[in-house]
Amino acid sequence: MTTRRDFLSGMAVAGLSGRAIFRENAIGTLLRANMIAGDRPPASVADDESYWSEIQRAFDVDRTMINLNNGGVSPTPSHVLEAMIRDLRFTNELPVEHMWRVLEPRIESVRRDLAREFGCDPEEMAITRNASEANEIMIMGLDLKKGDEVVVSNQNYGRMLTAWDQRVRREGIVVKQVSFKVPPPSQQYIADQFKAAVTPNTKVIELPHITNLTGQIMPIRELVDFARPRGIEVIVDGAHAFAHFPFTRDELGADYYGTSLHKWLLAPIGTGFLYVRKEKQPKLWPLMAAAKSQDNDIRKFEEIGTHPAANHNAISAALAFHRGIGTDRKVARLRYLRDRWAKRLLAESPRVKVLTPLDSKYSGAIALVSIDGLDFGKLGAWLMSKHRIVNTPIGHPEFNGLRITPNVYTTIDEIDTFADKMTDAIKNGID
Repeated sequence: MTTRRDFLSGMAVAGLSGRAIFRENAIGTLLRANMIAGDRPPASVADDESYWSEIQRAFDVDRTMINLNNGGVSPTPSHVLEAMIRDLRFTNELPVEHMWRVLEPRIESVRRDLAREFGCDPEEMAITRNASEANEIMIMGLDLKKGDEVVVSNQNYGRMLTAWDQRVRREGIVVKQVSFKVPPPSQQYIADQFKAAVTPNTKVIELPHITNLTGQIMPIRELVDFARPRGIEVIVDGAHAFAHFPFTRDELGADYYGTSLHKWLLAPIGTGFLYVRKEKQPKLWPLMAAAKSQDNDIRKFEEIGTHPAANHNAISAALAFHRGIGTDRKVARLRYLRDRWAKRLLAESPRVKVLTPLDSKYSGAIALVSIDGLDFGKLGAWLMSKHRIVNTPIGHPEFNGLRITPNVYTTIDEIDTFADKMTDAIKNGID
Protein backbone atom coordinates (compact mmCIF):
# COMPACT_ATOMS: atom_id res chain seq x y z
CA MET A 1 0.00 0.00 0.00
CA THR A 2 1.33 3.45 -0.94
CA THR A 3 1.81 5.63 2.15
CA ARG A 4 1.73 9.41 2.43
CA ARG A 5 5.48 9.38 2.89
CA ASP A 6 5.96 7.17 -0.21
CA PHE A 7 3.77 9.46 -2.31
CA LEU A 8 5.46 12.71 -1.24
CA SER A 9 8.86 11.09 -1.63
CA GLY A 10 7.94 10.18 -5.19
CA MET A 11 6.89 13.75 -5.91
CA ALA A 12 10.23 14.96 -4.59
CA VAL A 13 12.16 12.53 -6.78
CA ALA A 14 10.24 13.90 -9.76
CA GLY A 15 11.44 17.37 -8.79
CA LEU A 16 7.91 18.54 -8.10
CA SER A 17 7.67 19.08 -4.34
CA GLY A 18 8.53 22.43 -2.80
CA ARG A 19 6.99 24.45 -5.63
CA ALA A 20 3.88 26.58 -5.36
CA ILE A 21 2.07 24.65 -8.08
CA PHE A 22 -0.35 22.48 -6.10
CA ARG A 23 -3.25 23.52 -3.95
CA GLU A 24 -3.46 21.48 -0.76
CA ASN A 25 -6.64 19.76 -1.95
CA ALA A 26 -4.95 18.85 -5.26
CA ILE A 27 -2.20 17.03 -3.38
CA GLY A 28 -4.87 15.50 -1.17
CA THR A 29 -6.76 14.19 -4.20
CA LEU A 30 -3.68 12.44 -5.58
CA LEU A 31 -2.66 11.18 -2.15
CA ARG A 32 -6.07 9.62 -1.48
CA ALA A 33 -6.14 8.13 -4.97
CA ASN A 34 -2.69 6.61 -4.59
CA MET A 35 -3.55 5.19 -1.20
CA ILE A 36 -6.45 3.41 -2.91
CA ALA A 37 -4.32 2.16 -5.81
CA GLY A 38 -1.44 0.97 -3.64
CA ASP A 39 1.02 -1.20 -5.53
CA ARG A 40 -1.55 -2.83 -7.81
CA PRO A 41 -0.72 -3.04 -11.53
CA PRO A 42 -2.42 -0.46 -13.79
CA ALA A 43 -4.87 -2.95 -15.27
CA SER A 44 -6.31 -3.75 -11.86
CA VAL A 45 -6.88 -0.06 -11.12
CA ALA A 46 -8.50 0.72 -14.48
CA ASP A 47 -12.01 -0.16 -13.27
CA ASP A 48 -11.60 0.93 -9.64
CA GLU A 49 -14.15 3.72 -9.37
CA SER A 50 -13.03 4.63 -5.86
CA TYR A 51 -9.62 5.57 -7.33
CA TRP A 52 -10.94 7.42 -10.38
CA SER A 53 -13.60 9.30 -8.44
CA GLU A 54 -10.75 10.95 -6.54
CA ILE A 55 -9.09 11.96 -9.82
CA GLN A 56 -12.41 13.33 -11.09
CA ARG A 57 -12.60 15.64 -8.06
CA ALA A 58 -9.63 17.60 -9.42
CA PHE A 59 -11.78 18.96 -12.28
CA ASP A 60 -14.54 21.58 -12.34
CA VAL A 61 -16.34 20.52 -15.51
CA ASP A 62 -19.84 21.01 -16.87
CA ARG A 63 -21.61 17.78 -15.95
CA THR A 64 -24.84 18.88 -17.65
CA MET A 65 -23.16 17.70 -20.86
CA ILE A 66 -21.15 14.56 -21.57
CA ASN A 67 -17.88 15.57 -23.20
CA LEU A 68 -16.60 12.78 -25.44
CA ASN A 69 -14.47 15.05 -27.62
CA ASN A 70 -11.37 15.26 -25.47
CA GLY A 71 -9.26 14.64 -28.56
CA GLY A 72 -9.79 18.26 -29.55
CA VAL A 73 -8.94 20.03 -26.32
CA SER A 74 -9.46 18.94 -22.72
CA PRO A 75 -10.32 20.85 -19.56
CA THR A 76 -7.38 21.32 -17.24
CA PRO A 77 -7.49 20.36 -13.54
CA SER A 78 -8.78 23.23 -11.44
CA HIS A 79 -5.49 23.84 -9.63
CA VAL A 80 -3.66 24.14 -12.96
CA LEU A 81 -6.17 26.70 -14.18
CA GLU A 82 -5.79 28.63 -10.92
CA ALA A 83 -2.00 28.66 -11.29
CA MET A 84 -2.35 30.22 -14.72
CA ILE A 85 -4.93 32.77 -13.53
CA ARG A 86 -2.71 33.69 -10.59
CA ASP A 87 0.15 34.45 -12.95
CA LEU A 88 -2.11 36.39 -15.32
CA ARG A 89 -3.22 38.61 -12.44
CA PHE A 90 0.37 39.07 -11.30
CA THR A 91 1.37 39.90 -14.89
CA ASN A 92 -1.34 42.49 -15.21
CA GLU A 93 -0.10 44.44 -12.18
CA LEU A 94 3.11 45.44 -13.99
CA PRO A 95 3.61 43.47 -17.22
CA VAL A 96 7.04 44.73 -18.23
CA GLU A 97 8.48 43.66 -14.87
CA HIS A 98 6.26 40.84 -13.65
CA MET A 99 5.82 39.04 -16.97
CA TRP A 100 9.18 39.60 -18.63
CA ARG A 101 11.54 39.67 -15.65
CA VAL A 102 9.82 37.44 -13.08
CA LEU A 103 7.62 34.92 -14.89
CA GLU A 104 9.19 34.46 -18.31
CA PRO A 105 12.53 33.07 -17.02
CA ARG A 106 10.57 30.25 -15.37
CA ILE A 107 10.09 28.72 -18.80
CA GLU A 108 13.48 27.11 -18.22
CA SER A 109 11.99 25.01 -15.41
CA VAL A 110 9.16 23.98 -17.70
CA ARG A 111 11.70 23.08 -20.39
CA ARG A 112 13.59 20.91 -17.91
CA ASP A 113 10.42 19.15 -16.68
CA LEU A 114 9.16 18.35 -20.18
CA ALA A 115 12.58 17.21 -21.37
CA ARG A 116 12.82 14.82 -18.43
CA GLU A 117 9.40 13.35 -19.24
CA PHE A 118 10.11 13.04 -22.98
CA GLY A 119 13.63 11.75 -22.43
CA CYS A 120 15.71 14.40 -24.17
CA ASP A 121 18.17 17.18 -23.38
CA PRO A 122 16.48 20.43 -22.28
CA GLU A 123 18.40 22.13 -25.08
CA GLU A 124 16.30 20.08 -27.52
CA MET A 125 12.92 21.14 -26.09
CA ALA A 126 11.08 24.25 -27.35
CA ILE A 127 7.83 25.39 -25.74
CA THR A 128 5.16 26.20 -28.34
CA ARG A 129 1.44 27.03 -28.31
CA ASN A 130 0.21 23.78 -29.88
CA ALA A 131 1.08 20.91 -32.17
CA SER A 132 0.09 22.85 -35.29
CA GLU A 133 2.70 25.52 -34.53
CA ALA A 134 5.35 22.93 -33.71
CA ASN A 135 4.60 20.87 -36.81
CA GLU A 136 4.52 23.85 -39.16
CA ILE A 137 7.92 24.93 -37.87
CA MET A 138 9.17 21.54 -39.04
CA ILE A 139 7.17 21.43 -42.28
CA MET A 140 8.09 24.96 -43.34
CA GLY A 141 11.57 24.90 -41.85
CA LEU A 142 13.25 22.13 -43.84
CA ASP A 143 15.01 23.13 -47.04
CA LEU A 144 13.44 21.43 -50.07
CA LYS A 145 13.73 22.14 -53.76
CA LYS A 146 11.48 21.61 -56.76
CA GLY A 147 10.95 17.91 -57.41
CA ASP A 148 11.85 16.77 -53.90
CA GLU A 149 9.32 14.25 -52.60
CA VAL A 150 7.50 14.14 -49.27
CA VAL A 151 5.59 11.04 -48.16
CA VAL A 152 2.59 11.57 -45.89
CA SER A 153 -0.51 9.64 -44.87
CA ASN A 154 -3.93 10.63 -46.13
CA GLN A 155 -4.90 10.31 -42.47
CA ASN A 156 -2.53 13.10 -41.43
CA TYR A 157 -4.13 16.05 -39.66
CA GLY A 158 -5.75 18.36 -42.20
CA ARG A 159 -3.74 21.45 -41.27
CA MET A 160 -0.50 19.57 -41.88
CA LEU A 161 -1.68 18.41 -45.30
CA THR A 162 -2.61 22.03 -46.08
CA ALA A 163 0.86 23.18 -45.05
CA TRP A 164 2.47 20.68 -47.41
CA ASP A 165 0.07 21.70 -50.19
CA GLN A 166 1.22 25.30 -49.82
CA ARG A 167 4.81 24.17 -50.35
CA VAL A 168 3.68 22.23 -53.41
CA ARG A 169 2.03 25.36 -54.85
CA ARG A 170 4.84 27.69 -53.88
CA GLU A 171 7.97 25.62 -54.49
CA GLY A 172 7.01 22.71 -56.72
CA ILE A 173 7.80 19.90 -54.30
CA VAL A 174 5.93 16.60 -54.70
CA VAL A 175 3.73 15.22 -51.90
CA LYS A 176 2.64 11.57 -52.05
CA GLN A 177 -0.23 10.47 -49.83
CA VAL A 178 -0.25 6.94 -48.44
CA SER A 179 -3.51 5.11 -47.77
CA PHE A 180 -3.99 2.21 -45.36
CA LYS A 181 -6.91 0.08 -44.19
CA VAL A 182 -8.68 0.80 -40.90
CA PRO A 183 -8.24 -1.03 -38.71
CA PRO A 184 -5.01 -2.26 -40.32
CA PRO A 185 -4.12 -5.96 -40.34
CA SER A 186 -0.77 -5.26 -38.65
CA GLN A 187 1.81 -2.61 -37.84
CA GLN A 188 4.07 -4.12 -40.48
CA TYR A 189 1.35 -3.58 -43.06
CA ILE A 190 1.27 0.17 -42.24
CA ALA A 191 5.06 0.45 -42.41
CA ASP A 192 5.10 -1.35 -45.74
CA GLN A 193 2.67 1.16 -47.28
CA PHE A 194 5.05 4.01 -46.43
CA LYS A 195 8.14 2.13 -47.56
CA ALA A 196 6.53 1.35 -50.91
CA ALA A 197 5.97 5.08 -51.53
CA VAL A 198 9.65 6.00 -51.04
CA THR A 199 11.81 6.71 -54.07
CA PRO A 200 15.35 8.10 -54.52
CA ASN A 201 13.74 11.58 -54.56
CA THR A 202 12.10 11.18 -51.13
CA LYS A 203 13.47 13.70 -48.64
CA VAL A 204 10.84 13.68 -45.86
CA ILE A 205 8.28 11.36 -44.29
CA GLU A 206 5.69 13.13 -42.13
CA LEU A 207 3.15 11.12 -40.18
CA PRO A 208 1.11 11.18 -36.97
CA HIS A 209 2.26 9.24 -33.95
CA ILE A 210 -1.41 8.39 -33.40
CA THR A 211 -4.07 9.39 -35.92
CA ASN A 212 -6.70 11.90 -34.88
CA LEU A 213 -9.32 10.04 -36.94
CA THR A 214 -9.32 6.44 -35.68
CA GLY A 215 -6.72 6.53 -32.91
CA GLN A 216 -4.29 4.19 -34.69
CA ILE A 217 -0.79 4.28 -33.17
CA MET A 218 1.74 4.24 -35.99
CA PRO A 219 5.01 2.25 -36.36
CA ILE A 220 7.27 5.25 -35.81
CA ARG A 221 10.45 3.42 -34.79
CA GLU A 222 10.41 1.10 -37.79
CA LEU A 223 9.98 3.99 -40.20
CA VAL A 224 12.69 6.08 -38.51
CA ASP A 225 15.09 3.13 -38.73
CA PHE A 226 14.15 2.68 -42.39
CA ALA A 227 14.49 6.35 -43.30
CA ARG A 228 17.63 7.47 -41.45
CA PRO A 229 20.22 5.46 -43.46
CA ARG A 230 18.57 6.73 -46.63
CA GLY A 231 18.99 10.35 -45.58
CA ILE A 232 15.22 10.85 -45.24
CA GLU A 233 13.97 13.11 -42.46
CA VAL A 234 11.02 11.84 -40.40
CA ILE A 235 8.67 14.41 -38.86
CA VAL A 236 6.38 13.03 -36.16
CA ASP A 237 3.09 14.77 -35.40
CA GLY A 238 2.50 13.75 -31.79
CA ALA A 239 -0.55 15.96 -31.18
CA HIS A 240 -2.58 13.17 -29.57
CA ALA A 241 0.24 11.03 -28.19
CA PHE A 242 2.23 12.77 -25.46
CA ALA A 243 0.88 11.92 -21.96
CA HIS A 244 -1.73 9.64 -23.57
CA PHE A 245 0.32 6.43 -23.54
CA PRO A 246 3.89 5.69 -22.43
CA PHE A 247 6.88 6.28 -24.70
CA THR A 248 10.17 8.19 -24.76
CA ARG A 249 12.22 9.90 -27.42
CA ASP A 250 14.71 7.04 -27.50
CA GLU A 251 11.97 4.44 -27.94
CA LEU A 252 10.82 6.33 -31.03
CA GLY A 253 14.29 7.25 -32.26
CA ALA A 254 12.77 10.52 -33.46
CA ASP A 255 14.73 13.57 -34.62
CA TYR A 256 11.67 15.85 -34.83
CA TYR A 257 8.51 15.74 -32.75
CA GLY A 258 5.65 18.19 -32.16
CA THR A 259 2.73 17.91 -29.75
CA SER A 260 -0.06 19.74 -27.98
CA LEU A 261 -0.19 19.73 -24.18
CA HIS A 262 -3.83 20.85 -23.80
CA LYS A 263 -5.09 17.41 -24.80
CA TRP A 264 -3.69 14.51 -22.78
CA LEU A 265 -1.30 16.33 -20.44
CA LEU A 266 -4.29 18.49 -19.40
CA ALA A 267 -2.19 21.67 -19.50
CA PRO A 268 -3.77 25.09 -20.21
CA ILE A 269 -5.15 25.79 -23.66
CA GLY A 270 -2.43 27.11 -25.93
CA THR A 271 0.50 24.95 -24.85
CA GLY A 272 2.65 22.48 -26.74
CA PHE A 273 6.24 21.56 -27.44
CA LEU A 274 8.63 21.03 -30.31
CA TYR A 275 11.52 18.60 -29.98
CA VAL A 276 14.44 18.88 -32.41
CA ARG A 277 17.55 16.74 -31.96
CA LYS A 278 20.54 18.95 -31.25
CA GLU A 279 22.44 18.23 -34.46
CA LYS A 280 19.33 18.93 -36.54
CA GLN A 281 18.67 22.41 -35.16
CA PRO A 282 21.05 24.46 -37.35
CA LYS A 283 19.37 23.43 -40.60
CA LEU A 284 15.76 23.88 -39.44
CA TRP A 285 14.50 27.41 -40.09
CA PRO A 286 12.21 28.95 -37.44
CA LEU A 287 8.87 30.50 -38.40
CA MET A 288 10.05 33.90 -37.13
CA ALA A 289 13.49 35.14 -38.12
CA ALA A 290 16.47 34.27 -35.93
CA ALA A 291 20.03 35.56 -35.89
CA LYS A 292 22.89 33.40 -37.14
CA SER A 293 24.13 33.20 -33.55
CA GLN A 294 20.93 31.28 -32.70
CA ASP A 295 21.57 28.43 -35.14
CA ASN A 296 22.18 26.00 -32.28
CA ASP A 297 19.67 27.49 -29.84
CA ILE A 298 16.36 25.65 -29.41
CA ARG A 299 14.82 28.92 -28.17
CA LYS A 300 14.82 30.35 -31.69
CA PHE A 301 11.69 28.26 -32.31
CA GLU A 302 9.85 29.94 -29.42
CA GLU A 303 9.93 33.48 -30.80
CA ILE A 304 6.38 34.65 -31.48
CA GLY A 305 6.54 38.21 -30.15
CA THR A 306 4.85 39.32 -26.95
CA HIS A 307 2.88 36.50 -25.32
CA PRO A 308 1.73 35.51 -21.81
CA ALA A 309 4.09 33.54 -19.61
CA ALA A 310 1.22 32.25 -17.44
CA ASN A 311 0.06 29.60 -19.89
CA HIS A 312 3.36 27.87 -20.39
CA ASN A 313 4.46 28.16 -16.75
CA ALA A 314 1.36 26.21 -15.66
CA ILE A 315 2.56 23.25 -17.75
CA SER A 316 4.68 22.14 -14.79
CA ALA A 317 1.59 21.93 -12.58
CA ALA A 318 -0.18 19.80 -15.19
CA LEU A 319 2.88 17.60 -15.55
CA ALA A 320 3.00 17.06 -11.79
CA PHE A 321 -0.65 15.97 -11.81
CA HIS A 322 0.03 13.64 -14.74
CA ARG A 323 2.94 12.03 -12.94
CA GLY A 324 0.81 11.63 -9.85
CA ILE A 325 -1.48 9.37 -11.89
CA GLY A 326 1.19 7.74 -14.05
CA THR A 327 1.04 7.18 -17.79
CA ASP A 328 0.59 3.40 -17.52
CA ARG A 329 -2.34 3.81 -15.14
CA LYS A 330 -3.85 6.57 -17.28
CA VAL A 331 -3.83 4.64 -20.55
CA ALA A 332 -5.18 1.52 -18.84
CA ARG A 333 -8.16 3.59 -17.67
CA LEU A 334 -8.66 5.20 -21.08
CA ARG A 335 -8.66 1.80 -22.81
CA TYR A 336 -11.09 0.48 -20.22
CA LEU A 337 -13.51 3.35 -20.87
CA ARG A 338 -13.18 2.87 -24.63
CA ASP A 339 -13.77 -0.87 -24.44
CA ARG A 340 -16.72 -0.44 -22.10
CA TRP A 341 -18.78 1.31 -24.77
CA ALA A 342 -17.16 -0.14 -27.91
CA LYS A 343 -17.46 -3.81 -27.01
CA ARG A 344 -21.00 -3.33 -25.76
CA LEU A 345 -22.05 -1.81 -29.08
CA LEU A 346 -20.23 -4.47 -31.08
CA ALA A 347 -22.14 -7.12 -29.14
CA GLU A 348 -25.40 -5.26 -29.72
CA SER A 349 -25.51 -5.53 -33.50
CA PRO A 350 -23.48 -6.73 -36.50
CA ARG A 351 -24.23 -3.31 -38.03
CA VAL A 352 -21.69 -1.76 -35.66
CA LYS A 353 -18.12 -1.36 -36.84
CA VAL A 354 -15.26 -0.02 -34.73
CA LEU A 355 -12.43 1.12 -37.00
CA THR A 356 -9.92 1.24 -34.14
CA PRO A 357 -7.94 -1.83 -33.01
CA LEU A 358 -9.27 -3.04 -29.66
CA ASP A 359 -7.36 -5.36 -27.28
CA SER A 360 -4.21 -3.82 -28.71
CA LYS A 361 -1.32 -1.68 -27.53
CA TYR A 362 -1.62 0.22 -30.81
CA SER A 363 -4.58 2.34 -29.71
CA GLY A 364 -5.71 4.32 -26.68
CA ALA A 365 -8.71 6.49 -25.78
CA ILE A 366 -9.63 7.53 -29.32
CA ALA A 367 -12.02 5.24 -31.21
CA LEU A 368 -14.10 5.59 -34.36
CA VAL A 369 -17.48 3.85 -34.59
CA SER A 370 -19.90 3.57 -37.50
CA ILE A 371 -23.31 1.94 -37.76
CA ASP A 372 -24.64 0.64 -41.05
CA GLY A 373 -27.88 2.35 -41.97
CA LEU A 374 -27.33 5.45 -39.81
CA ASP A 375 -25.99 8.73 -41.17
CA PHE A 376 -23.06 9.58 -38.91
CA GLY A 377 -23.60 13.34 -39.25
CA LYS A 378 -27.25 13.10 -38.25
CA LEU A 379 -26.39 10.64 -35.49
CA GLY A 380 -23.81 13.01 -34.03
CA ALA A 381 -26.25 15.91 -34.16
CA TRP A 382 -28.97 13.78 -32.52
CA LEU A 383 -26.65 12.82 -29.67
CA MET A 384 -25.76 16.46 -29.12
CA SER A 385 -29.16 18.09 -29.49
CA LYS A 386 -31.29 15.44 -27.80
CA HIS A 387 -28.93 14.01 -25.21
CA ARG A 388 -26.21 16.65 -24.72
CA ILE A 389 -23.43 14.24 -25.65
CA VAL A 390 -20.47 15.98 -27.30
CA ASN A 391 -18.97 13.85 -30.07
CA THR A 392 -16.92 14.28 -33.24
CA PRO A 393 -18.33 13.27 -36.64
CA ILE A 394 -15.47 12.16 -38.90
CA GLY A 395 -15.76 12.18 -42.67
CA HIS A 396 -12.88 10.78 -44.73
CA PRO A 397 -12.83 9.68 -48.37
CA GLU A 398 -12.28 6.08 -47.26
CA PHE A 399 -14.33 5.81 -44.05
CA ASN A 400 -16.56 7.75 -41.69
CA GLY A 401 -18.16 7.55 -38.27
CA LEU A 402 -18.22 9.13 -34.83
CA ARG A 403 -14.97 9.70 -32.98
CA ILE A 404 -15.47 9.12 -29.26
CA THR A 405 -12.77 10.30 -26.87
CA PRO A 406 -13.15 10.17 -23.06
CA ASN A 407 -10.55 11.37 -20.56
CA VAL A 408 -9.62 10.65 -16.96
CA TYR A 409 -12.40 12.85 -15.58
CA THR A 410 -15.05 10.95 -17.59
CA THR A 411 -17.36 8.90 -15.36
CA ILE A 412 -18.72 5.41 -15.88
CA ASP A 413 -22.24 6.82 -15.84
CA GLU A 414 -21.34 9.11 -18.74
CA ILE A 415 -19.89 6.23 -20.77
CA ASP A 416 -22.93 4.07 -20.06
CA THR A 417 -25.34 6.88 -20.97
CA PHE A 418 -23.60 7.25 -24.33
CA ALA A 419 -23.81 3.48 -24.91
CA ASP A 420 -27.51 3.50 -23.90
CA LYS A 421 -28.34 6.21 -26.41
CA MET A 422 -26.34 4.53 -29.16
CA THR A 423 -28.16 1.25 -28.45
CA ASP A 424 -31.47 3.10 -28.72
CA ALA A 425 -30.38 4.56 -32.06
CA ILE A 426 -29.39 1.12 -33.32
CA LYS A 427 -32.73 -0.42 -32.34
CA ASN A 428 -35.14 2.41 -33.01
CA GLY A 429 -33.35 4.86 -35.28
CA ILE A 430 -33.14 8.59 -34.64
CA ASP A 431 -35.82 11.25 -34.94
